[in-house]
Amino acid sequence: MAWRDVMRSFGVYTPDAGEARALPAGETRSLEDPRMSLSTASSEELLAFFGISQSGAKLPPVTIDSALEVPAVFGIVNFLSSTMASLPLHAHSDTAKIDGELAMLLNEAPNPDWTSFDWRKYIWTGFLTGGRGLSWIERAGKVGSKVLAIWPMNPAETVILRKNGRKIYRYEGRDYPAEDVIDLPFLLKPDGLGSYGPVWKARKAIALALAMADFAGNFFSSGGLPPLALQGPLPSGPDAMRRAGSDIQRTIDLAKKSGSPFFGMPPGHELKPIGIEPAKGQMVEARAFQILEIARTWGMPPAFVQDLSNGTFSNTEQQDLQLVKHKVLHLARQLEDELNLKLFGQRRRSRKVKHNLDGLQRGDFKTRMDALGRAIQTAQITPNEARALEEREPLPKGDDLLVQGATVPLGQQPLKPATNSTV
Repeated sequence: MAWRDVMRSFGVYTPDAGEARALPAGETRSLEDPRMSLSTASSEELLAFFGISQSGAKLPPVTIDSALEVPAVFGIVNFLSSTMASLPLHAHSDTAKIDGELAMLLNEAPNPDWTSFDWRKYIWTGFLTGGRGLSWIERAGKVGSKVLAIWPMNPAETVILRKNGRKIYRYEGRDYPAEDVIDLPFLLKPDGLGSYGPVWKARKAIALALAMADFAGNFFSSGGLPPLALQGPLPSGPDAMRRAGSDIQRTIDLAKKSGSPFFGMPPGHELKPIGIEPAKGQMVEARAFQILEIARTWGMPPAFVQDLSNGTFSNTEQQDLQLVKHKVLHLARQLEDELNLKLFGQRRRSRKVKHNLDGLQRGDFKTRMDALGRAIQTAQITPNEARALEEREPLPKGDDLLVQGATVPLGQQPLKPATNSTV
């Protein structure tokens, strides 16, 4: 059965090429759920979307809320969203920083209801879970005019479609052109409208982590006893079997309650565990491996999901650099490019938005002071620029570039005065 037939069988109208003529001229619709594109989804994804599974394994269903119950997922989303929200975000011209209302919107409060940190953490959380972070820009007039505020949008309630070839965002009964929407997709789908979300794509790894947590919880909540089978001469008849089972269970409960290390069994009977024990199933190793599987989805170094099983002082420090170079830098560039396009337009020439990553690359105090001192002595930065990096007030005469007096161009060394010597 084709996926369109599956959709119709559930009462969901999905127009094909012929039916699309019933839509307004020039408009195409996207009926997809924000977590999954109906146009590119596999049959397994469609069946899972409607709560139907063809697989024999009964893993727990995965949603964004249930995925955040996995400590590794929650830790990654919370850490990355907080890190990106805390980075200074500056607007620059060719000559200097842009002060005023735009700087206030980006670094203090994008609107009267949200702080800059909360707004950016909200859109990054949507990006890192469902695969989309959205905000719309309130302007004083048409596109390109003064920006008054930036408002976050709920990706789960936003429909993205094309109208006359242009991308439109439909949210709360209003259509926003792409020029007025800050859009951060985790990974765009081939249609350019939908996006792949990391939670959905890692759903099997996350479901396995949930299943192991459930198994561990059930095992330890039962006192560490696996399911047991009673072997020996058994009474005949279902009622007699139930009474015997109740008697055995009552005996076990009384032994637990009294703290007794043993309890009596009827002559010729014994209890044997059913199933596999957690240790034999390598549950600890499997749960540790799922942390790495989940970390791979978001591109996180193991140290930042608190996995230090193979950590040393040196490789943990290198993972810190790896996080900045190969994760935070990419995310920062994505938001910078999107803000530059939507705030200043396609043909901006002199203005741009840029994160300051210096705070993430700070070393220990001694290393930082040595580096700043070296930069001042070699005329790379002024003393006041170095003080600004340490959030200290500027000093008079601190805006001049300095260089050590012993450093001069080759061939211009001062000549030593000639001296007369006698032998």
